[in-house]
Amino acid sequence: MMTRSSGPARRQRRRPSAHAQPTRWLRVGIPVLLVLVWLVAGAVGGPYFGKVDEVSTNTQSAYLPSSAASTVVQNRLADFAGSDSIPAVVVVAADGGATLGDAQVASLRTLSDALGNVDGVNGAVSPPIVSDDGEAAQLFVPLRSGQVADSVSALRAALDQGLPAGVSAWITGPAGFTADLVAGFLGIDGLLLGVALVAVFLILVIVYRSPLLPILVLATASFALCVALLVVWWLAKTGVVLLNGQVQGILFILVIGAATDYALLYVARFREAIGEGRTRWDAATRGWRGAFEPILASGGTVIAGLLCLLLSDLATNRALGPIAAIGIAFAMLSALTFLPALLALFGRAAFWPFIPHRPIEMIPDDLSRPVTGFWQRQARLVARRSRPVWIVCLVVLLAAGTGILQLKADGVPSSDLVLGHSEARDGQAVLGAHFDAGSGSPVYVLVPEGQLAPAAGAMDAADGIESLAAASADSPSGQAAITLTDGAPVFSAPGPPGAPAPTPTVSDGDVLLTGTLSQPADSLAAEHTVRDLRAALADAAPDAVVGGVTATDIDTNDTSIRDRTLIIPIVLAVIFVILMLLLRAVLAPLLLIGSVIVSFAAAMGVAALVFNNLLRFPGADPAVPLYGFVFLVALGVDYNIFLMTRVREESRAHGTRSGILRGLVATGGVITSAGLVLAATFAALGVIPVLFLAQIAFIVAFGVLVDTFLVRSLLVPALSYDIGRAIWWPSRLWRRDVDGPTRR
Repeated sequence: MMTRSSGPARRQRRRPSAHAQPTRWLRVGIPVLLVLVWLVAGAVGGPYFGKVDEVSTNTQSAYLPSSAASTVVQNRLADFAGSDSIPAVVVVAADGGATLGDAQVASLRTLSDALGNVDGVNGAVSPPIVSDDGEAAQLFVPLRSGQVADSVSALRAALDQGLPAGVSAWITGPAGFTADLVAGFLGIDGLLLGVALVAVFLILVIVYRSPLLPILVLATASFALCVALLVVWWLAKTGVVLLNGQVQGILFILVIGAATDYALLYVARFREAIGEGRTRWDAATRGWRGAFEPILASGGTVIAGLLCLLLSDLATNRALGPIAAIGIAFAMLSALTFLPALLALFGRAAFWPFIPHRPIEMIPDDLSRPVTGFWQRQARLVARRSRPVWIVCLVVLLAAGTGILQLKADGVPSSDLVLGHSEARDGQAVLGAHFDAGSGSPVYVLVPEGQLAPAAGAMDAADGIESLAAASADSPSGQAAITLTDGAPVFSAPGPPGAPAPTPTVSDGDVLLTGTLSQPADSLAAEHTVRDLRAALADAAPDAVVGGVTATDIDTNDTSIRDRTLIIPIVLAVIFVILMLLLRAVLAPLLLIGSVIVSFAAAMGVAALVFNNLLRFPGADPAVPLYGFVFLVALGVDYNIFLMTRVREESRAHGTRSGILRGLVATGGVITSAGLVLAATFAALGVIPVLFLAQIAFIVAFGVLVDTFLVRSLLVPALSYDIGRAIWWPSRLWRRDVDGPTRR
């Protein structure tokens, strides 16, 4: 009888005294008020999911630095074309490889006139240009640069109605590829969120075996996303940040994953307090005190890492930094206010039907005694075999990291950005079979009028440029063809005999030259052509500026490479400083930083092997390693913080080695659950048929699993245990601590 009452009696003694507690009205009123505030905020932010298209853009040139040569040219194109438009190339081919008949060509001329009336067309449509083999024709259609996807859809509908019999048509060129990319992002609002939320719900149900708790956790994450999206939408609306489908998808996944992780950390502390027999209010406040520091530290670390992206020259990276940081901030806020309020109201019923009735069983100081439970056995393995464990883990990670040498992250053609079917990619192939493959995506050269002749000469001499033209308002097509006679440019355009020769349009003293590439604009050969042309123009026409689709790709890739070289070391330094301040030590942060580096290398190495040999991807964008690094290091440090803050707490009471084991047992379950959730949410990015997101999905999901099951569960605890109290050097804990039990 005494034994039965001793447990409750002890629990009663541990509870705060009655006079230290708020009144019953406050204990109920504060949680209700917090829940109502979040419900109202979510109700306001929820409808903005359907309005993201109003403030987002997927035009690549919009994300280049204003100083980039291709950006300078892009901003001046409207001065010569008379409007700000993006070209679509309609390529028409006779079925079965036949030759286009006269009647079909005449129908195409009628069709070109009709296309000028299609909603979104911004100017005159060129007449059909028949290929030399007579099997295909192309039409150039200028589209308004605002809603390209809608304009392409309207253009496709007009083609389906007006095409003559016996031919097929494709829409390609810059507008076609942009429309395909927009279509690839269409599943972000519905499919992506649905897959992520279902995956998280199933994992939480399996882990906690409760129908209610997963709903509360997902509500925490969902409302955090609603409020974050509301803030981001207005920032994009006012022009403070740029938003595209790529950033939007990462924001959704990051908030859902991070908010769930932080929620699970709070749930673990709340569950401990419930297991000790505390009341709802006591458990909620004790859980908040235990979770506040690690959630704030881990979230602050992620935010600091993300804000390092502000150092990027690419606007898409600079946009992701603050946008994702806003998402993480609301994820923390929701986990520290909304979820505690919900659990303070539901109490132990949140865990029904498996309500905890006893504290977590810790590993005994005497390691020879039998233990029960997975994490208790894991802790004993770490204690008995710490050195072999961390050496084997390190060797495995380093071996996996050797695959990073095979990573091809120097850019991919824009035609390969969309996975699966792409009308623009198919049209590009047809175009290349019958015309110069670079038709519709020429190289532009903005040159002072006084340097026109040498610039035209350099372009004419360049390998890979088939024909030259200059923007001319005098020409019906808007361009005057250029031929060189004794080094002097001669301009011509279609027209009646005796018509005066056109003259190039001059704007602010500059002339716009165009060169038709012989290879697809997004090919490696076209890239070499443009790089060589820039080098030649540096001597022939020093003030000339080169732009166009190919130049935009080059500038984007070069800027991405520069960004990752600069930002990666800065992220490491910032996180190292935060860890030093948090753990009040130098050696432990060094070990943790080293662990996330080898974990990142292993993830990238395995990813390179999978991308090259299994998925047969054409390569990767230079920003993929940067994004993978920022997410894996920042989020991987999250789990380090979850583990080591608990280890430090236990070490103060039980000594370092015992504290490491107790910290591993206490956090093993929550870190594993959080890792599975985060991996599942990032893996959900794979449902979006965009190459960049598919690669980020695999890298982060696989890297998080490596962090969860290898680094945080074995490598870090075993290495820390082997070193002992020296990991806290030079803090006070190192000077006064005892190591506790040694290996047995």
